[in-house]
Amino acid sequence: MDSLIKCYKRYDVSFVKGEGAYLFDKDGKSYIDFGSGISVTNLGHSFEPVANAICEQAKTLIHTSNLYGIGIQEEVADIISENSFGGGVFFCNSGAEANEAAIKLARIYGNKKYNGLRYKIITLKNSFHGRTYATLSATGQDKVKEGFRPVADYFFHIDTNDFDAFLALAKKNNVVAVMIELVQGEGGVVPLERGFVKALYDYAKNNDILLIVDEIQTGMGRTGELFAYKHYGIEPDIMTMAKALGNGVPIGAMVARKEVGEYLSYGTHGSTFGGNFLACAAAKSVLNEMLKPGFLKSVKEKGDYIKERLVKIFSNVGDVRGIGMMLGVKLCEDIDAAEFVKKALRNGLVIIPAGNNTFRVYPPLNIDKETLDKGLQIFERLLAE
Repeated sequence: MDSLIKCYKRYDVSFVKGEGAYLFDKDGKSYIDFGSGISVTNLGHSFEPVANAICEQAKTLIHTSNLYGIGIQEEVADIISENSFGGGVFFCNSGAEANEAAIKLARIYGNKKYNGLRYKIITLKNSFHGRTYATLSATGQDKVKEGFRPVADYFFHIDTNDFDAFLALAKKNNVVAVMIELVQGEGGVVPLERGFVKALYDYAKNNDILLIVDEIQTGMGRTGELFAYKHYGIEPDIMTMAKALGNGVPIGAMVARKEVGEYLSYGTHGSTFGGNFLACAAAKSVLNEMLKPGFLKSVKEKGDYIKERLVKIFSNVGDVRGIGMMLGVKLCEDIDAAEFVKKALRNGLVIIPAGNNTFRVYPPLNIDKETLDKGLQIFERLLAE
């Protein structure tokens, strides 16, 4: 432990095994996982179809690089494209890398199509887009930038749902893109207002400003749709995803409308590991499961059930918000969310902290009702103590 750079403030527990919605520590104590590794293991731990796909692929071929054809990568790209808005797909290793790719694509679009006159990107003040240099610059939360200034200066940040602020900046004619999370996860599980998103989408579409939707946390079924943009009646120009795409195997992807994606040509961008055989085998298995008839419908039904229970449980001490099974509880000032998360962990329930005194409730999407109820009962016990 002393040899690790201390980037993480860790809880006093180490898990050694996972099965479905349960984690187990080295002493054999079980925990119900309502965090899913921050919406990564959306199909639970050791999910057999994904585990088998990884094992079989590992025994066959793991990596050759993107210098050569990768058949399974092309298959996964086709599945993503056919189940989103028909764009081209670029694979990488993480959400931050996917957002880096989106930012680079927007910048090269502005440089080539508008001779560099369009280069600014609008994002939201409460947003979180990653921790690489470009993505922390894009992020609207100041805490992520502390110690790293000056950051990239081509991002404008506006308040969430403030269309007038967007319009004032967009009319300067130097804006190439606007980048949003439709449900801000790290920012406290805050869904954007539908009217704001639609107005922003319409203006961007009519004025050739690219709409980048960051689906790193909302994507892969978490909200009850494969991608959250489907709730809002819009289609992005560029979309990013990662986290649950590999159910724990690192993989990220950027999808772009074909006429936009073509601005990235040979030599402009790349990734050594992105979309290798192993990662794509996991992703193919994940997508096959989530696209089975009834899967996303069950996520919506479970999400409604959990939300209804949470509203009752926290009626006097918290505000419940979110879409599908991407839910959060903003606690009242008398209860510290960070301490509540620790208390839950001591009582065998894993939940995830977020900003604004909020904790996230992200169970595996395929959790059974009995386990779900056991986890919710722990909340009731914690509040009764």
